[in-house]
Amino acid sequence: MTRVGIGYDVHGFKGEGPLVLGGVEVPYERGLAGYSDGDVLLHAVMDAMLGAAALKDIGHQFPDTDVRFKGADSSKLLAEVRAMVEAESLRVGNVDCIVVLERPRLGKYVDRIRVRIAELLGVDVAAVGVKAKTNEGFGYIGEGEAIAAWAAVSLLPLEG
Repeated sequence: MTRVGIGYDVHGFKGEGPLVLGGVEVPYERGLAGYSDGDVLLHAVMDAMLGAAALKDIGHQFPDTDVRFKGADSSKLLAEVRAMVEAESLRVGNVDCIVVLERPRLGKYVDRIRVRIAELLGVDVAAVGVKAKTNEGFGYIGEGEAIAAWAAVSLLPLEG
């Protein structure tokens, strides 16, 4: 049986960078606020995976009251989520993501982000979709104050 999960996250900008999206550092003068590294895209992917596996969300798995996760690398947290999913005898089939932001423009980074997410999930890059969209100037995202991300993930039975 295929299981599907949906994840969402949003983070506002803070002072200086780095800006990390999908495990890739994107040159920009500001980074995202967050208890971990603020990687809004990997956070959405993690929540989608946890939801598809019927596990509790990332706020429960990696609470902001636990100093172990202060400034944590979201790539490492995703590895933990992957292990949790595999412990449920499931694996990622594919992932499709949308990142919504006004700046910076992500066009030249999308392929690198896809490759990095594929590496982290142990899937072929063809199983990872990443789209960058603007909010057409509307709301806090459109005003350049935040970045949001959505992810849909399919989980399949772990083979062997």
